[in-house]
Amino acid sequence: MDKLKEYIGQFNKVAVAFSAGVDSTFLLCVCATVLGKDNVIAVTVNSDMFPKTDCDLSISLAEKIGVKQIFLNADEYTVKEFTENSRERCYYCKKNIFKKIIACAKEHSISTVFDGSNVDDINDYRPGMRALKELGVISPLMETGMVKSVIRQKSAELGLETAYMPSKACLASRIQYGEQITHEKLKMVNMAEDFLKNKGFTQFRVRHHNCIARIEVMPSEMDKIIELKDEISLEFNKIGYTYTTLDLQGFRSGSMNEVIKRGKTK
Repeated sequence: MDKLKEYIGQFNKVAVAFSAGVDSTFLLCVCATVLGKDNVIAVTVNSDMFPKTDCDLSISLAEKIGVKQIFLNADEYTVKEFTENSRERCYYCKKNIFKKIIACAKEHSISTVFDGSNVDDINDYRPGMRALKELGVISPLMETGMVKSVIRQKSAELGLETAYMPSKACLASRIQYGEQITHEKLKMVNMAEDFLKNKGFTQFRVRHHNCIARIEVMPSEMDKIIELKDEISLEFNKIGYTYTTLDLQGFRSGSMNEVIKRGKTK
């Protein structure tokens, strides 16, 4: 923690890419403490890739931390490489979003942009990190060796409500590579995951495979899925899925990247 504060203290003013997730909330809070609330802005992106509930939470958290929040539109559907959904989708998406964040920061006389990537992110396929490096975006949590478990622990010590919040990822990561991303598909995923959340499930994903929904839940919640299988299948059918399946391997971050590791997609 001391190392992180010392690292952040090198800068005068910063803009933090703020999604209201565990990492960016922790980073925003520490930045406000070290640099002063008036020297930090939170930049949040409006997009179909994120549930509206995340946007609402971001407003509440920014107000509690006491920093100015600015909203930008991702305009992700204008990025052909994003909608085509190749294995490099995240690279083009991040580049589009962070160019906007950097421009916003400059409008507020800020030359430094932070993002909440941490050391654990290195363990998955994340082409978006290459875009951050190319654009000069800084990841203080990664630079100072912070891992997710420590970030959660320190968040709890700071009284942040995000401390033990389930891990999040953009909804585009639910759609199999090579299948075009559309507003309708992201809406289907959002509705399906909202339904599971309202049924009390904690850490889960609904992976979109054309007409098939593949549900990933924690092993401890698989029995509950089976108990509610008829209700879930009926609701998912209404949403637009012809088939609803349960992944027997359970929840795991970045499962769509498994086809890349096996060399089955471009």
